[in-house]
Amino acid sequence: MASFSALYRIEDIPQQRWQALLAAAQPHHQRLYYPFLDHRFLLALEQSGCIDSGHHDPLTHTPSGWLTHILVSHDAAGEIDQIVPAFIKHHSYAEYVFDWSWAEAYQQHGLAYYPKLLLAAPFTPATGPRLLGSANPDWSAITQLLADYCQQHRLSGWHLNFIEACHFQALTQQREDAGTPEPLVHAAGRSACQFHWYNRGYQSFDHYLEYFSSRKRKSVRKERQKIAQQGLTLVRKTAADIQPGDIDVFYHCYQMTYAVRRSRGYLNREFFHQLLASMPEQLMLVMAYADDDAQHACACALYLFDDSTLYGRYWGALREFDALHFEACYYQGIEFCIEQNLQRFDPGTQGEHKISRGFEPTLTYSVHQLMHPDFQRAVHHFVQQEQSHILDYQQQARSLLPFKADQDES
Repeated sequence: MASFSALYRIEDIPQQRWQALLAAAQPHHQRLYYPFLDHRFLLALEQSGCIDSGHHDPLTHTPSGWLTHILVSHDAAGEIDQIVPAFIKHHSYAEYVFDWSWAEAYQQHGLAYYPKLLLAAPFTPATGPRLLGSANPDWSAITQLLADYCQQHRLSGWHLNFIEACHFQALTQQREDAGTPEPLVHAAGRSACQFHWYNRGYQSFDHYLEYFSSRKRKSVRKERQKIAQQGLTLVRKTAADIQPGDIDVFYHCYQMTYAVRRSRGYLNREFFHQLLASMPEQLMLVMAYADDDAQHACACALYLFDDSTLYGRYWGALREFDALHFEACYYQGIEFCIEQNLQRFDPGTQGEHKISRGFEPTLTYSVHQLMHPDFQRAVHHFVQQEQSHILDYQQQARSLLPFKADQDES
């Protein structure tokens, strides 16, 4: 692997080749792969205009601020053997790893933080593979190529968000670069905390609740009872059961929820329809109906899943009901995982209210390399200080889990 070259459209790489390299990065999966770097998912983003493509110049400002910039390497026969799904960013929106203060520091010193190179799944704070082609990549060589690429194209640095834990240590070891007059500070590893649910062989939701303390178990059951008491019925749909009209209903709920906050969702109707058309086998839709209008859903939650994990991603409601969000976005997801024997449920970022419902504090990882050595040292120092606070927070959150004291949920 001598270098990376860039491609500017997802469709520039044949879907069959992309999917084969995605499979190689996830050998433990059998049928369904991490959805957010699936060729079909990214193509839907691109063709719906949620991300921009086709621009060769990384300095080009684009409407979405996400410019497709796929890095590839080739084998001796000229075939693509590794893919790094990457994007040129001119802002830090929708990344969920916050570096606004770093950008401000650059600006205060008269330097340009943007454009930067982001290795991530767009709009998606979900851990997964970030280099397609190998489950055990040579990160030392790859990070050097990334640094060379950033310097060549006047990018302030590269950022690798929500990387799998098994690759994190290799990426954050110190190294020296003999090609520079002084040792470089290697990529800075950063942690954050999300709340995930883990399936430990539960046979049903009631079986799961048996592991709760009595008080916490009663609280969850009481919360679920509120759904029926308010005249609500929830329906789960997957694959062919999800109709285009259901996506229209979901999208209306999704955008109305943003409108209440005087904002707008990053993703458009065309994207969701294309997702249904191209990868319905990885969608699960929860639709809530009220007795006073049983023909029209009043709330929806759209999930994606692979062979091991359910991802709670998109939610919207037209009316407010007590505990409906918890039911549609958490309890329905837990039940689905138990039924489908999925091992983990990642419901998204934030939300300490998840702890009392059995979602455990789980570390996520990102890696950052700025080309300016002084700023890289500052970032390295910052994330080291931040790390102790993250670990303390994780331990405090773990102490609030609802499980019985004699249950080992670690």
